[in-house]
Amino acid sequence: MILLTILIISALIGLGFYISSIYINARSIEINKEVLSSPSLSIEIFDNENKPIKEDNEINKAYAKIETLSNETKNAFISIEDKNFYNHKGVNYKRIAKAMLNNIRSGKLKEGASTITQQLVKNTQLTSEKTFERKIKEVALAQKIEKMYSKDEILELYLNVIYFGNNCYGIESASNYYFSKPAKELNVEEASTLAGMIKSPAKYSPIKNYDNCLKRRNLVLSEMNKDGKLSIEKYNKAINTKLSLNLNTEKKNKLNSYSQMAIDEAEQILKIPSRQIALSGYKIYTYQDKSKQDALEQSFKDVNPDCDSAGIIIDNKRHAVSAYIGDSIYKILDSKRQPGSCIKPILVYGPAINENIIYPCTQLLDEKTTISEYTPKNVNDVYRGYVSARDALSKSINIPAIKVLSYVGIEKAKIYAEDMGITFDELDDSYSLALGGMTYGTNILQLAGAYTTFANNGKYAPAKFISFITDKNNNLVYINKPTEKVVMREDSAYLLTDMLKTCAKTGTAKKLAELNIDIASKTGTVGKPNSKNNLDAWNISYTNDFTCGIWLGNLDNSPITYAGGNQPTEIVKNYFKIIGDKSNFNIPSSIVEKNIDRTELDENHRVVLANNYIPERYVQKEIFSTFNLPKDVSNKFSSIEKPILNSKVEGNKAIIEFEAKDYLTYTTISNDKTIEKISGKNGNQKIIIPLTSNKQKVTFECFYTLSPEIASSQEISFVKTSKKNNDKWFI
Repeated sequence: MILLTILIISALIGLGFYISSIYINARSIEINKEVLSSPSLSIEIFDNENKPIKEDNEINKAYAKIETLSNETKNAFISIEDKNFYNHKGVNYKRIAKAMLNNIRSGKLKEGASTITQQLVKNTQLTSEKTFERKIKEVALAQKIEKMYSKDEILELYLNVIYFGNNCYGIESASNYYFSKPAKELNVEEASTLAGMIKSPAKYSPIKNYDNCLKRRNLVLSEMNKDGKLSIEKYNKAINTKLSLNLNTEKKNKLNSYSQMAIDEAEQILKIPSRQIALSGYKIYTYQDKSKQDALEQSFKDVNPDCDSAGIIIDNKRHAVSAYIGDSIYKILDSKRQPGSCIKPILVYGPAINENIIYPCTQLLDEKTTISEYTPKNVNDVYRGYVSARDALSKSINIPAIKVLSYVGIEKAKIYAEDMGITFDELDDSYSLALGGMTYGTNILQLAGAYTTFANNGKYAPAKFISFITDKNNNLVYINKPTEKVVMREDSAYLLTDMLKTCAKTGTAKKLAELNIDIASKTGTVGKPNSKNNLDAWNISYTNDFTCGIWLGNLDNSPITYAGGNQPTEIVKNYFKIIGDKSNFNIPSSIVEKNIDRTELDENHRVVLANNYIPERYVQKEIFSTFNLPKDVSNKFSSIEKPILNSKVEGNKAIIEFEAKDYLTYTTISNDKTIEKISGKNGNQKIIIPLTSNKQKVTFECFYTLSPEIASSQEISFVKTSKKNNDKWFI
């Protein structure tokens, strides 16, 4: 026990010296006054030729003077963030002690107990890393700032640097974006909303998480009331007021610019907010290709959709975003949308081909179906009978997709999609997934990125905006090195691509046919329930080299009149017309062309290889993987099956019915005369033969029209008996 006590005391003394040394060193750090007083910062961003991207990359130009803000606005932040702000000297030791105990219990640095002054230090002088060393530096610098500035000056600086989400740094910028008014005009409900957001701008976003934001706002109001900063009358009125936004539309272009997407990606890479990126002097080098960016922007101008929209160009081989455009007052890539039928290649047909469940020519019965209590419908409630998987995909027919998903299995199909970058909610476990019915959905970056798998011989890596990042001294701190994952065989990827080429020629994306290039495409349309209008319209198209994704819709879910095969496909067509992509898909050596028996496919919906005797007109050429070839060979034209005859007598006439095949010729002979000859017809046929005697023989012959030597014949006798004027025919 004595030894243990000595060890503990020694450890505490050592820890004390360690903390003291960090604290003393931190006290010698100079406060960067320029950063405190100049919140307007910019980030240098470059394209793929290392030329500056000419977009607005400034971080917050707006500034609010403390004397212009209402007491209710100031008190909202103080009540929720730092009740003792005007009483402490930069640090609240009681809160720190409590937070440390909670952190020790959890084993993680979850709580910081930072005062407003400490938060100002963290946002302007230090990185956001959660370490004890940074926390000690934060305390030391907070105390220095308290000696340099008055409380009101500190509060003003703080309110002009904190982050409110959606690229809003500072209360003036946030007020302008969320409420379209200057900060001096904020009412108590609006000020409380902003004060509640800063703990976690994503979690408490009034745009994405309305309920969370409302609860948090009401907590701020409650704390203000407890602190005596808000009367009970005002509190009751405010807490019963709905959360109301008035988003500023002037900011939408910057919010969804290529530069902003690169900044967002840099925040994830460097694990610091964009303000810190600007403060630290990092330079971001991207994959943006100006010619493709210009072409994408022009392709949208030519269609000019009157709704929110986004477009993306991905370099398939480099997994790089070459161009991006977005138009909305919301940040598009932060939102998820239902993908509609664009999910079918990723979740349904691609997995089914790779699992050797279907061929492109596999016949699927399109009929009214109920599966696991789910009764889906086709568009306009139209059902086509048997269709090939190729046609079902290219024409985006719903029922076959759901059937194929059932063959693959939902969980296995989701694994394939997840390996291509699509994320699911735990509630995504129904067959409606085959039609894009997800709980939350996906975004255009994920969806277009998934399609690059098919162009890349079955390999996937996430598409990125950033190529590399340097620090202020031009030292390389990050370089993108994509790690590809094999999702499916290259032959499976090519077969799927070949099916989507059909979609671009004769399917829902047939507007692309006039391009006359090697392109694969899929459209998707998400209808608005109980309405003739839609919510989302998609087209994802790709060549061997590039993938182009287009989305039209409204993030507030107001309806649109567009459909995937129309305006989005038109935009894709415009883009490739400008760019002139002439690349061709590479055909893997594991892809072979085989002849199959078309008659067997039409009659029995089976995929069987054609034998050497089948005439060319009854042969259908199809491509297959060498790993999944049809095992059966047709016996057509090498032998012949006798047709099933149904015979009866009506009056003095014999009637013979049978199912005819268009490649067979049928001859009926009676009394040495040919009664009827049928050729080139399909389906039920009826032959009527006059009965001229009490016993009459009929010969029914059948042979291949193009190979008459292969034949069969049947004889039928019709015998009449008479008893007491009661005639009866026996067959």
